[in-house]
Amino acid sequence: MDVGTAKATKAERLRVPHHGLDLVDPGESFSAGRFSRLARRWIEEITGRGRVPILVGGTGFFLRALTNPIFREPPMDPSKVRALRHHLSAYPSAVLERWVRALDPHRAEVAVGGGVRRMVRTLEVTLLTGRPLSWWHREAPADQDALEGPIVVLDLPKEELDRRIDERARRMIAEGRLVDEVAALLAAGYRSDAPGLTAVGYREVVRHLRGEGSLEEAQEALRRGTRRYARRQLTWFRNQLPADGVHRLDATRPMEDLVDSVVSTWERAYARDGKGGSSS
Repeated sequence: MDVGTAKATKAERLRVPHHGLDLVDPGESFSAGRFSRLARRWIEEITGRGRVPILVGGTGFFLRALTNPIFREPPMDPSKVRALRHHLSAYPSAVLERWVRALDPHRAEVAVGGGVRRMVRTLEVTLLTGRPLSWWHREAPADQDALEGPIVVLDLPKEELDRRIDERARRMIAEGRLVDEVAALLAAGYRSDAPGLTAVGYREVVRHLRGEGSLEEAQEALRRGTRRYARRQLTWFRNQLPADGVHRLDATRPMEDLVDSVVSTWERAYARDGKGGSSS
């Protein structure tokens, strides 16, 4: 899943070591808790070499799993989890949304915004533990200690962000690489409801390949879906990041200036004390 995720290229990965890529199969789920455990190991290895780990990406929930660790997951019978997931896979997203809003209204907006996979996760925890997932987030003890580090947010004007999203969608479809990638995944036996194929970009192309819309319609749906996803991210960053310690930079500035600003931010936070830290 290289194209639809805009994965760092082989050349980029040769220049700078990347961690956290090519970890799971497209048919596997990947939770924030699992990410947190793996990321802590990578961070320890990197700092052990005298280097500075930098967490880069747009998924704020995974960032929070490190800076504000999530709850210790309740025990659930794996066989019951598999059976429930299989049962829920038969229902359309509208039905899942109705159940989520009824069973866990406090988490409904986050779950529905995250798509089918997050709604199923919300339902399985609620049904198999007897308590809503939002309750576990609020009441259960944290799984691990919090990590500290300066947080840098790159801000773009709405018009420029939309322009870049539109260009990315156009390029991925026009060049045919995303369609080829999705077709290859389906040919390899992955179901259209596999976790990897329900992500933005993949689900739109899946519908096109099933004959449920033209390629132009898939591109437009990809553009709209990515814009909605970006809006949710911006809302999350405004409401969920800590009030202190977040540094916002104008992302229209030259790349060299942005790099200098990020480095200066880290130095102000850590270098004077001779400490290491993880930057996000």
